This record gives sequence, structure tokens and C-alpha cells, in this order.
Amino acid sequence: MHGRLAANQALLDALVQAQLPAGVDVVVCPPYVYLQQVAALCAGSGVVAGGQDCSHMPEGAYTGEVAAPMLADIGCDWVIIGHSERRQYHEESSSLLAAKIAVSVEAGLAPIFCVGETRQEREAGEAEMVVLAQLRDVLADLPSVPELVIAYEPVWAIGTGLTATADEAQEMHAFIRTKLQSITGSGERTRIVYGGSVKATNAAALFACDDIDGALVGGASLHAADFAAIVRAAAAA
Repeated sequence: MHGRLAANQALLDALVQAQLPAGVDVVVCPPYVYLQQVAALCAGSGVVAGGQDCSHMPEGAYTGEVAAPMLADIGCDWVIIGHSERRQYHEESSSLLAAKIAVSVEAGLAPIFCVGETRQEREAGEAEMVVLAQLRDVLADLPSVPELVIAYEPVWAIGTGLTATADEAQEMHAFIRTKLQSITGSGERTRIVYGGSVKATNAAALFACDDIDGALVGGASLHAADFAAIVRAAAAA
């Protein structure tokens, strides 16, 4: 929940002028009220806009909600589903997240579905069990989602300055890929990105891992130079 009109323009102008390398999908997901501005600023640049969330319903009497077809209508290609902050502050259930993915796909959006464990769950040795449950409970009954991206975001590493080591992240990503193969049959084809205090200084080590296909960037995305450096690290991997 960052941004103002002038600051957004300065950030996006700097990002577009950074001459980002080809071959990397770059998505910017601002708050709803700035989506149209961001989509216009990014037009023709190779950077595209996405939503931070969407409603589980395509339209109707759901005051305060934003529907997936509305996001598509203003030029979004992507939408984040199930971010840990949505789970924490809004108690979003697996059935709700499954419905959000379904309406997103119907609207032509590519969903970025987030999974991850808390610090307590990791220290208790439950990280893999928690992530597996999140994957299975949301994806098992959905039809094939060819454009699905999984974002592994260990909750303990979001905004804390803590980051999973490259080995820790790779281990979980490999686990997710294996389990996706049994749940959806598309583990080998699904992109799995890492989110958790990704910075310009650690991006290259993360992207060098076999099963890390990109990043869900938080605080570093508020600084054009840092975000551009992460994109370049992805292109070089």
C-alpha cells in the first residue's frame, strides 16, 4: 500500500528508461486506484500491470471489491492471489482462493498464487506440510491453469530483512515442483518464483538455483535502480 501519482510517475519513468533486458516478464502490481495510471505509463515498454488481489466473484453487489474482469478491462495481464498479508489480515480460506483463481483465469488473467510458512511453522519442522496443504487445498479441484505462477514467500522473510538462503529456497522450490506434478500434472512447466526480501544483492544467487524461476519483489520494487538490477539478474540466469 504505497504510491502517489507523482511518485508513481517518477518510479515508472525511471524503470522504463532503465532499458530492461528482453526475455524477462516484468509485472508491476500497484494499489487498485493507480492501476490505470501504471498501465498507461508502461504501455509499449515491455513492463505490464497486474492487480494485488481480486474478488472471488465476477461482478455483483460486493461493495468494496474489485472483479477480475475489471482488472482485465483496464489492461492488466496478471493478478496476485493469496498473498500472506491477505491470508493474515483478511483470513482468506483455501476455498476462497480457489474461487479467485478460477475467476481470474476466466477473465484472461494469469494468477500468481502465493504459498509459504510462518517462522513458527518452519522452526517446528512443518514448513513442507504447510506449503503442501496450501497447494493441495487450492489447486487440486481446479482445471488446468496453463499460465499459473507459484510464488513461494516464507512469511518470516517478508519485510523482516531476513531471507531464506539460496539453498533453503531451492529446497522448497524443488519440493513444490514435485508436489505440483502430482497435484496438477504440470510441475515441470509451472514457473515458481521466490518472494521474501529479494534484493539486488541476493537476486543472482537465488536465480542461479535450478527451480527458482523469478521473484515476487516487495520493498526493492519501490526503487527503480534496485528493481532493474533484479530484472537484469533474472535475465542473466
